[in-house]
Amino acid sequence: MDFRWTAKPIPPEEKVKRLADEIHVSQTIATILVQRGIETYEQAEKFFRPKFEDLHDPFLILGMDKAIARIQQAIDDREKMLIYGDYDVDGTTSVSIVYSFFRNFNQNIEYYIPDRYKEGYGVSKTGIDYAAENGVKLIIALDCGTRSNALVDYASSLGIDFIICDHHLPGETIPNAVALLNPKQNGCEYPYKELSGAGIGFKLVQAYTEKNGLPYEGIQEYLDLVAVSIASDLVDIRGENRTLAYYGLKKLNDRPAVGLDALLEGYTQKSNYSIMDIVFGIGPRINAAGRIGDAKAAVKVLIEKDFHTARQLAKVLQERNTERKELDNDITREAVSLIENNEVQSRKLSTVLQGKDWSKGVIGIVASRLVEQFYKPTIVFSLNDGYLTGSARSVKDFDIHEAIGACGDLVEQFGGHKYAAGLSIKEENFEAFAEKFEQVVRANISQHSLVPEIEYDLEIRLEDINPKMLKLIDQMAPFGPGNMLPIFRTNNLNSHGTARVLKDKHLKLQISQNSTPLDGIGFGLSHHLMHVSNHSIFHACYSIEENTYNGRTSLQLRLRDIKPA
Repeated sequence: MDFRWTAKPIPPEEKVKRLADEIHVSQTIATILVQRGIETYEQAEKFFRPKFEDLHDPFLILGMDKAIARIQQAIDDREKMLIYGDYDVDGTTSVSIVYSFFRNFNQNIEYYIPDRYKEGYGVSKTGIDYAAENGVKLIIALDCGTRSNALVDYASSLGIDFIICDHHLPGETIPNAVALLNPKQNGCEYPYKELSGAGIGFKLVQAYTEKNGLPYEGIQEYLDLVAVSIASDLVDIRGENRTLAYYGLKKLNDRPAVGLDALLEGYTQKSNYSIMDIVFGIGPRINAAGRIGDAKAAVKVLIEKDFHTARQLAKVLQERNTERKELDNDITREAVSLIENNEVQSRKLSTVLQGKDWSKGVIGIVASRLVEQFYKPTIVFSLNDGYLTGSARSVKDFDIHEAIGACGDLVEQFGGHKYAAGLSIKEENFEAFAEKFEQVVRANISQHSLVPEIEYDLEIRLEDINPKMLKLIDQMAPFGPGNMLPIFRTNNLNSHGTARVLKDKHLKLQISQNSTPLDGIGFGLSHHLMHVSNHSIFHACYSIEENTYNGRTSLQLRLRDIKPA
């Protein structure tokens, strides 16, 4: 696949020079920082040395005082509480945090995760009925509920109150709950809007801690779970999320929760785990619980205090994750075949597919894989009881949530974000929906959004790269949306005939510019062998990393793409 390379805007020279002088770094590092909005010594100090004390006052979230008062009433009166959360990583970590915390004050408490296949996303009537049958008086909903107006009213008719902790976009009207804790709602003056669902759950326990004069140490034990939700839900990792992720990773590496420690046993053992280790290691194992079976299995692992028990529970999730991989690989192959063997589909600017036997639990992963391969806004549907349940994934700069909304007369239910959403339609409306969605995409997508992009921070020379530079880049972690790992571009490179292919798909070579040689590795870039052979001159986009081989550690370029000069 061809990529377009886009340079981030170069900030004014005077800002770069001033910051470089103030914090004693190179102009290269200062440029990267200014590009990320860090222009002063004070901002740099907060960025490189986040402080737990800098977290915002949780009572700035609209409705927090009402939420804490209602929870205190439930604790004082020993009312039954139900901690309700969605079946993905953000939902299950949210439930694990809030359930574990309030279990210390109210033993009359349960948790509930809806069945992906029987109940679908978010708050369900089945869940509310379960609460009523079991004497629940207060439901705390996490990572869902912002648009559950009718269901909150239904619960109220049964004598059940709702507190909603969510980060999804609100509708025109908000539910009639005791409190909706969502920084994105109108009238909420909370200064940071991008918390994950678990982040808002954490703010709830932070507020209760402050209100009751409890030590902060009691809630810091949940920070690794917050970091797992931030990484897995791909929320912005600047501002307060950076502080939460920074301390969450420290906890994950120093003294992880028993359940997370057990889950990491099935992953590559490292001395220091990063955001990407969560994304590829912990997150899929937690998600597999709800994709293949009952997502309550994930909560059981995450709240467990005994390592032996947690290890047995984690093995179940590992088995489900293996099954999930086989399932999504099979469905992806089938979906790719449907696209490649359909000339009409290949000419479309969107991909909309359905499969009667496709598992609802993995269609989101399949949609993501199709975007990677064909780079079009994509919706993959699975048939369930006469309805098609879909997972939608988008390309850069195209709001797929808004596009689905523009097909509103054909959509029964939908929700989500700009780049990922879920929806349901009637089976008989599939063709009409696919046609309408294609029309909306054609009318609104720009040509550049149909070509995958590599956005690089700046162009440098190989001689600019040194161990001190990499050390400072490493200190910019945790990386994620809003603070991605720096990518560089260097032109007019030569491999001097060292290029070779590893395992039929990876490119390994030594790269030089003038007299500065560095090792390079490009995973999945073997198709560029002809561009770097026979002393050809080429340009490259890459990140910088350390590589240890046979006891020797050296700098290495992780190649992202190559173009002939």
